[in-house]
Amino acid sequence: MYVAMNRFRIAVGREEEFINIWRSRDTHLKDVPGFDSFNLLQGETHEEFTLFASHTIWESEQAFRDWTKSEAFRKAHANATSSRGLYLGPPKFEGFSTVL
Repeated sequence: MYVAMNRFRIAVGREEEFINIWRSRDTHLKDVPGFDSFNLLQGETHEEFTLFASHTIWESEQAFRDWTKSEAFRKAHANATSSRGLYLGPPKFEGFSTVL
């Protein structure tokens, strides 16, 4: 199993806007070989931002890497919005392989 996460710092007060972007977004993941599940996680709110993470589970790291090079990946990110002031910096990717 491989877990792929992107952490986002979202401007305080704009959390619902960010959630709605993900709610209405077609990720094109359901038919991707090796894809298992997706969750959008909301973390702590700090003075300047609220932490979110997109969380996907894959059969393997290779399945995830193959998706990042696929047409489905390009389609999922083609209309990625960059609403001014919503994101406080780029997302931070973190990938994890199971060891136990």
